[in-house]
Amino acid sequence: MKFDKADVLPDGDYECSPDAEIQRMMKGSEIMVNIYKTIDGQLQEISQPQEGCWIAMTNPTATEIYEMSEKFHIEVDDLRAPLDEEERSRIEAEDNYTLILVDVPIIEERNDKDWYGTIPLGIIVTDKMIFTICLEKNQVISRFMEGRVRNFHTYMKTRFILQILYRNASVYLRYLRIIDKKSEQIEEKLHVSTRNQELLELLELEKTLVYFTTSLRSNEVVLEKLMKMDSIKKYPEDTDLLEDVIIENKQAIEMANIYSGILSSMTGTFASVISNNLNIVMKALAAITIVMSIPTIISSAYGMNVNLTGMPLSDSPWGFLIINLCSLALCLIVAIVLVKKRFF
Repeated sequence: MKFDKADVLPDGDYECSPDAEIQRMMKGSEIMVNIYKTIDGQLQEISQPQEGCWIAMTNPTATEIYEMSEKFHIEVDDLRAPLDEEERSRIEAEDNYTLILVDVPIIEERNDKDWYGTIPLGIIVTDKMIFTICLEKNQVISRFMEGRVRNFHTYMKTRFILQILYRNASVYLRYLRIIDKKSEQIEEKLHVSTRNQELLELLELEKTLVYFTTSLRSNEVVLEKLMKMDSIKKYPEDTDLLEDVIIENKQAIEMANIYSGILSSMTGTFASVISNNLNIVMKALAAITIVMSIPTIISSAYGMNVNLTGMPLSDSPWGFLIINLCSLALCLIVAIVLVKKRFF
């Protein structure tokens, strides 16, 4: 069967605005275990695990992890691994199941604003069913839960894995486009005024791109291993989907590298601009200080407690005016010289 990208992302998915995306995103540490199964072509939530079902675990408790481990003979450490934010992406084949760990993008709050980060998503495939474990509800899995992915069937485990990975790469691409738009908005603000707030926002975007680049490269390694593994069955009709997953992930890596380079250059440029502006201000202040020091020196000399007969123009009724005019003339001459030297 020919694979269509619409099988993974519904129409209009790429047109989602940043604000709408944030509003749709459910944040926090919601605890739940949902069981889904495709029945008569429709995704339905069921109460008990059955063959061909999908068990979605979001921030499960220790009790739920232990029960799943005992019931389905899965190692507790493998069920807990996706709950560790620092867990690396990898793929491991055990006797009766295969564990796939990839990093997925999420929206998180930093400095009272919504930014992006990554957390692990675990996919455990057994002979009869498939599990997903994640610390938070995210846009990769939630779209499957809502039944908004076309040609998605819980019993087609290999395709389900590839659809998750394709959806994951697509979400990365969408968030990268949003990051690019945010950087353009910050750049426009910096052209008007170089405030610390905008520079800190650029720093947050750079941090996000570092997270994304590292996670995408780790996911690429997982994809390469997935192609070579025999424990995950390969079907000819899923070949196009697997190729699209690899292409989307590589595209996301390239975009993250490009945006990261642009942001680094932008940050360095504005840092140079700020330093240059500071130098200009200091030069102007130094020039003003030099000009203002001339009348200060003259007035200080005439203010000394000495015999008036020894001071020039002390006997003239026009002495005060002449001295001030001479001071003003000297200030103008020095100012003209400094202007020619481009101190102002």
